[in-house]
Amino acid sequence: MGELIARKENAVGWVIFSNPTKFNAVSQDMWMALPKAIAGFDADPEVRLIVITGAGEKAFISGADISQFEKARGSADAQAIYNQAVVDAYEAPVRCSKPVVAKIRGICMGGGLGLAAACDVRFASADSVFRMPAGRLGLGYNYTGINRFTQIIGAAGTADIFFSARKFDAADALRMGFLNRVLPAGDLDREVAAYCALVAENAPLTLAAAKFAIRQTGLDPAARDLAHTARMIEICFDSEDYREGRRAFMEKRKPKFQGK
Repeated sequence: MGELIARKENAVGWVIFSNPTKFNAVSQDMWMALPKAIAGFDADPEVRLIVITGAGEKAFISGADISQFEKARGSADAQAIYNQAVVDAYEAPVRCSKPVVAKIRGICMGGGLGLAAACDVRFASADSVFRMPAGRLGLGYNYTGINRFTQIIGAAGTADIFFSARKFDAADALRMGFLNRVLPAGDLDREVAAYCALVAENAPLTLAAAKFAIRQTGLDPAARDLAHTARMIEICFDSEDYREGRRAFMEKRKPKFQGK
């Protein structure tokens, strides 16, 4: 059986999908464990960002564990419970106040592609392969999930990958705007670590305000909370971190932000 591993390394909270015999296919228990793991890191002041990845060299996440479908999705009630677990898992990185990075190596398909879309930044090795196979499985994909893709790759790109259910490589994913960076497989670990170190140096309140504002752009206008967005900006300007940032700039040194 697979498991979800959560561990902290310095300022980074790592969430690792581990089911290597099935290319990190996600069980219902793993879906249900993800929101708790992310919430724990979100509440930890020592954690500045979160990285989601898969165990081993072959896969990020190959999708949902289809072998569970007859049991976990065999009735309307079971289907509703399963669907809610997946929705909650996808929403967890979106609602998290801290940056969430997807570190993708190898297979990234189905539920893995949907989860990567819910992250803020996506890095992948050049040998990664992607697919949205919903059309081959007869699955319906809800509006929130579709909208998440259209916000990243546009309506035409979303139509392409859903209509065709085709495989596409990292270069294509970068071209359509799904990925932020594509790296040689041997460089992925080092470059993600360097990016995490860069992010971890920055002011947490500023990052939280930026993430919240970015999130509003993907919502229907009536659902946008621009008042809270403005309040988060005010909190930044009232913070000790803002004073520290000014002092560090004048003193020509790196700032030491505390998130308050």
